[in-house]
Amino acid sequence: MGDKNTVYRMGVISDNHGQLRPESVELLEGVDEIWHAGDYGKVELLEALRAIAPLTYVSGNVDGWKPPLTATKTVCGHKIHLLHRISDLALDPVAEEIDLVIYGHSHKPAREVHHGVTYLNPGAAGRRRFHLPLTQAVIHISPTGFEIQFWELPEKTQFILGA
Repeated sequence: MGDKNTVYRMGVISDNHGQLRPESVELLEGVDEIWHAGDYGKVELLEALRAIAPLTYVSGNVDGWKPPLTATKTVCGHKIHLLHRISDLALDPVAEEIDLVIYGHSHKPAREVHHGVTYLNPGAAGRRRFHLPLTQAVIHISPTGFEIQFWELPEKTQFILGA
């Protein structure tokens, strides 16, 4: 992807706890890749996401901390690191020249920049907990940068997976 006008679309989702909404699937259709930041809850959920687009995922506490626990990849020249709990970050993103750290666990959607590194929590896409909104994200990535969009999901829905 050397063309500076080419945009790579990455769907980012977390904390489904075994539940998948049709609205989540609709937002993920057409992405180049999906990244899941853990607590998927059921292997069937990973299979459903793989049917939409290539999947990179990590396990979280709900998943029994099975491998993989982290993933690092370069997309359009931007180094991205994935894990479930930000408190488990075992590397220095600045020293490792990481541009974006994606994490989950808290269910709280967040986007912050510290020392030039963007930290993204897409929020939770399972059932509502802690009075937080249900969200996921899409990142538009090009060689010149990336843009993060959060998408709020409806609380009341007919789940594709999980009841």
